[in-house]
Amino acid sequence: MTSEADTAGQQLRSARERQGMTLEDVAARTRIPTRHLQSLEDGEWSKLPAPTYTIGFAKSYASVVGLDRNEIGETLRNEMGTGALAARPEAQVFEPADPARVMPRWLVLLALLALVGVAAAFLWNRNRELTPDETVAEATAPVPATPTAGTPAPAAAPAASGPVVITANEPAWIQVSERGGATLFQGELGSGQSYEVPASATAPVLRTGRPQSIRISVGTADAPAVGAPDRTVSNVSLLGPDLMRGPAATPAAPAAPAAR
Repeated sequence: MTSEADTAGQQLRSARERQGMTLEDVAARTRIPTRHLQSLEDGEWSKLPAPTYTIGFAKSYASVVGLDRNEIGETLRNEMGTGALAARPEAQVFEPADPARVMPRWLVLLALLALVGVAAAFLWNRNRELTPDETVAEATAPVPATPTAGTPAPAAAPAASGPVVITANEPAWIQVSERGGATLFQGELGSGQSYEVPASATAPVLRTGRPQSIRISVGTADAPAVGAPDRTVSNVSLLGPDLMRGPAATPAAPAAPAAR
């Protein structure tokens, strides 16, 4: 039992002991440093922070041990009114938790050193990315192949050979002639019709107004397109090697009505 003469600290201690709790139990539930709780019970005001915080500590302590927090706060306020606690300045540093729960200083320093190390590694890697690595460049540079004695040079890829055949994918007018000479064929090929360039032709060339409508094959290989769609092309070499290299680098003539 407590009497009216009991101080706030004595009431808190008695209630705690009735609850079978230790100061550490109260500290764990209130997050108030154990030494402050001990100073509250002993009335050691010089070891406590400012009155505002001290009254707050006492109220939290009272709630945990089952006392009326307002009554404990009022009792403590009255004690402070005549005690040395009332004369203390309010500018006190509030410690929110027991230092035992605060991260050890050595661990903080270790974490800072780790951060510095990570930052240094990042900067070092970034500098390496921005600086050309001459060794890697030399190792990966292509080395010209030097033929050695007795080693045969690789054979050149065989040129496309075989008959040159012009096939119409859709009706198309074409003209095949010797370059600067006689006309070998002139007329419209119907869809699916073909014309084979004579093997005896020495420099056959093609003229057509619809390059997209024909397909030219050299043997079993299809040659690239000889011009842009709907653009008249002329003097296109119909020799197999020339066809497989692609159209001649000469500008195509503007589209014109196909001669009939």
